[in-house]
Amino acid sequence: MKTLIKNCNLISMDENREKIEYGVDILINEDKIEQIGKNLNTSNIKVIDATNKYVLPGLINTHSHIGMSIFRESVDGYQTQDWLTQKIWPIEDKLTGDDIYKSSLLSCIEMIKTGTTTVNDQYFFPEDIIKAVVESGIRAELTRVVMDIDNNLDGRFSELESLINNYNGKYSNVYINVGIHGLYTTSQIGVDKAISLAKKHNLNIHMHYLENSQEATDISKNYSGKKPFEIVRDNFENTNSIFAHCVKLSDEDYPIFSKYNIKVSHCPISNLKLGCGIANVPKMLENGITVSLGTDGQGSGSNLDMFETMKFTGLLQKGINENPILLPAYEILKMATINGAKALNKEDLIGSITIGKLADLIVLDLSNSIAQPINDVFADIVYNAKGTDVETTIVGGKVLMENRKLTSLDENTIIENCKNILSKYIK
Repeated sequence: MKTLIKNCNLISMDENREKIEYGVDILINEDKIEQIGKNLNTSNIKVIDATNKYVLPGLINTHSHIGMSIFRESVDGYQTQDWLTQKIWPIEDKLTGDDIYKSSLLSCIEMIKTGTTTVNDQYFFPEDIIKAVVESGIRAELTRVVMDIDNNLDGRFSELESLINNYNGKYSNVYINVGIHGLYTTSQIGVDKAISLAKKHNLNIHMHYLENSQEATDISKNYSGKKPFEIVRDNFENTNSIFAHCVKLSDEDYPIFSKYNIKVSHCPISNLKLGCGIANVPKMLENGITVSLGTDGQGSGSNLDMFETMKFTGLLQKGINENPILLPAYEILKMATINGAKALNKEDLIGSITIGKLADLIVLDLSNSIAQPINDVFADIVYNAKGTDVETTIVGGKVLMENRKLTSLDENTIIENCKNILSKYIK
């Protein structure tokens, strides 16, 4: 099947092309981008008219927990660790696979409607999440997160290895990685086993790291007084790792991240809402660290709108550093697209609109938004555009939403199915 996006304003994020090109056609053949040019042949193919609209690569959310849509706005009044230990974890222990399937499907709708085409997820009941991802058509990297805070490390690894053996490569839109919850919840034995498994199968490692001050203290207690950077230095060389949050990095962390090519998933909204602080993104960039963006789960991040995440990323760094020239808008857009692909080691597949890459892209209509008049389109996208300005979402050549209408999922039914999940477990 072929699809032609006609007469768009192209923001390809391809470093070999102009930052923006006007009046461009994009020909999609099956799941890949076949041609980019002007006045391409429209005979006998589906045409999407994108006149005066902007076409971008689909946004890439490098840290989330999509099964947590049911925990939206449940954090007020809690410290981070208290929210997890007193509220979230006790309920999570009671959730069923069907609960996670339904809540993940709701998150997939949210991502499709706000322009995210790939998500890096870390949660449990991964087979039920895979079911939702495959049904929705979105692209996802998933794991069965390992931790031994519950004294079930062997059981979690057994589930993860089964997931790798059964699903790695089974679906074109599903990838498996090795998820370590965090150093404060995972022992040296668990870390060793996880890294060994990742290297054996050449998989990414996805881990929370230094989200808050208490975590740093707990890590040192868990590792006989060793500092977090020492554990990373001694264990994570020659891994494909992406660390989420990284709010409390020490001066010693930055050169290690740079040397080991550890990527960061910056989650500004979740970090603010949980009172964790603000990550030093400019220092990461100064050290050559790849910074991508994540929303975290809706419980702490409120929503999965990556446009909102881009806006907070820019405003926070300019404000906290009292420097308005930090983080140009185009660099922030890179964090949400090609840097996300690099973080997941998939820059040869996604992250830019490039001939031969997978056709993951979005059509953005700014004509009715607060972005008018458009003086700097990149700044308008980062600071004024909303997820609701996304008109069409395409993943792997499949149109998942067109003219703001989902093409296959029944949104109302899925919302109804999620409304009462949490209430079943709250007494």
